[in-house]
Amino acid sequence: MAIPSADRVPRGDVTAILNYYAPPTNKTARAFNYVESPPVGEPQRNYGDFPHETPIHDLRGRESSFNLDRDAFKVISHVAPSSETSFADDESIKANYYPEVEQLLLKHIPGSNKIYLFDHTIRRADPTASRNPVTRVHIDQTAPSVEKRVRRYFPEEAEVLLRGRYRIVNVWRPLNGRPVESFPLSFASTSTLEDGDVVPIEHRYPDGYTGETAAIKYNPRQKWYYLSGMTGSERLLLECFDSESLKPGSRIGGRVPHTAFVDPRTREDAEGRESIEVRALVFGP
Repeated sequence: MAIPSADRVPRGDVTAILNYYAPPTNKTARAFNYVESPPVGEPQRNYGDFPHETPIHDLRGRESSFNLDRDAFKVISHVAPSSETSFADDESIKANYYPEVEQLLLKHIPGSNKIYLFDHTIRRADPTASRNPVTRVHIDQTAPSVEKRVRRYFPEEAEVLLRGRYRIVNVWRPLNGRPVESFPLSFASTSTLEDGDVVPIEHRYPDGYTGETAAIKYNPRQKWYYLSGMTGSERLLLECFDSESLKPGSRIGGRVPHTAFVDPRTREDAEGRESIEVRALVFGP
């Protein structure tokens, strides 16, 4: 396949369909989702999608105008090439890429002093891939699930850590060495998100662990963005939770809705997007 030139990558603002939350048929049921195959007789999830055309703004050229405290996302440019080159082996990723992510977070999140990377996911826009881009608006974690993770990973230190500032930040980057054309990632500023837009979802893992994510209801006041033609020298920090948001009178939202989307301008023969997201607990100051 020919390498696409940068001028063939869709640029600028676009209107696309995003899939928001539609409640379960049983209005009293708690919404849930199985991470892998559900038990016999259970659906994968018991809630649906509400597709809605949504304006999505290209922030290319004004990347520095957005920050974690106000928007819960941040773009980092001119990142050096990774010592991990194949991104094909989980242990190699942990040995080579994880330390780079840790240093990136310590450098770009002022006051951070302790990082714990607890998992990663590689997604490929390929029907044969084990994980595809997620085309459903969501937030990776909720406040109760973040506290639960702190207690799970740091049972001896948890009480002390939970008295300070703690966050979950997702570090996202494309992998295949070319500007992203298909299934770009979109994200909404937390400053435009209302409490009523957020719906907790019970997230059930195969090992019996139960976490909590959030689905998002459509609200025209939300303001959505994407970074056109994102490359492997850029990183996107997506803040899923910030404990500062729990303080009375706080103006920090600390939760960023995000989703992959189908850009109607994408070429039919565009190469499928490949990406990795690493999830981190970030402590301090």
